[in-house]
Amino acid sequence: MASLLYIKASPMGELSYSLAVADAFVEAYCKQNRQDKVKVVDLFKAALPAFDFEAASAKYKIMHGKEHSPKDRRIWQGIVSLIDEFKSADKYVLAVPMWNFSIPYRLKQYIDIIVQPGYTFTVTASGGYDGLVKGKPVFIAYASGGEYIAGTASGAFNLQKKYLELILGFIGLNDIRSVTVEPTLAGGPETANQKRAEAIEKAKQLARKF
Repeated sequence: MASLLYIKASPMGELSYSLAVADAFVEAYCKQNRQDKVKVVDLFKAALPAFDFEAASAKYKIMHGKEHSPKDRRIWQGIVSLIDEFKSADKYVLAVPMWNFSIPYRLKQYIDIIVQPGYTFTVTASGGYDGLVKGKPVFIAYASGGEYIAGTASGAFNLQKKYLELILGFIGLNDIRSVTVEPTLAGGPETANQKRAEAIEKAKQLARKF
């Protein structure tokens, strides 16, 4: 029995193209793997801790063995609990819309919480980096209002996929499969609906071997 962590990074509910595709993927996956467990983290509803001065200060005090207070321990434990939840999963699904050519701020906050030295990556003896979350597949449903084809002038604006897959690879998650719905706005409603239907069908097919 495996566990799948489904991270929702869109606040748009039924209007979200990325959620529609990711939901279809998870539904198809569950039909194939009825014994597996799915944990959903809705980033726009979750009580994510702020990674502010207090959190950063607690982190460095505790990780470097310096004197720290009960409050420091409590703050850092809130961070560690989210990291543990993330690392405990065997597989990952993300629904990610493009915001200002990149990712939603709540997903960036989540990433800043879980990407921590000694927990999800380490520094090697040679001064390089090594991810600590390895051997786990990831499916990402992307959506964007415009069309950003790799190798074109517009493709250079797509920092959404570039950043997300870079940071996931940094912590060891290199087995990434994805489907993109685009354009959801630039081509009009008919094009958007067609692209969504095509992406949902592709997601279902990918779910069968996930």
